[in-house]
Amino acid sequence: MKEALPIEAVTLALDVGTRTIGIAVAERGIVLPVCTLARQSVVKDCARIVDLCAMRSVGVVVVGLPYELDGTETRSARLARQVGQAVAATGMPVHYQDERFSTVEALSRLGEAGVYGDRRKAAVDQIAAVVILEEWLKGRRPGS
Repeated sequence: MKEALPIEAVTLALDVGTRTIGIAVAERGIVLPVCTLARQSVVKDCARIVDLCAMRSVGVVVVGLPYELDGTETRSARLARQVGQAVAATGMPVHYQDERFSTVEALSRLGEAGVYGDRRKAAVDQIAAVVILEEWLKGRRPGS
């Protein structure tokens, strides 16, 4: 059984890519995009993520794992897991969420909102993190 989180719990989600990390946060039941970090190294990325967690009083981090359609882990999923393991090593609780279609959903949402070009490129990773977090939270609701 999945543990239900209190609505007060602040949760941070990561959409880890090879060049960027999209970040979203859920606070008081509302999921919002936060920022996109340019990738450096796992150690430096982890330090910046932990700093964000401290600034926002985050209690849980959710890392998206981009599996293949058949459920196998991609190279990108292994990279995301490395970032998640580095964050977990600091004592922060880390959970993983299947995010196979988060970027597709993010692009769809941005298109529906009329966001294109450079603005779309800048926002897509953050919105993908929003999608990851929404799906993870939905799986934590009683009865799901």
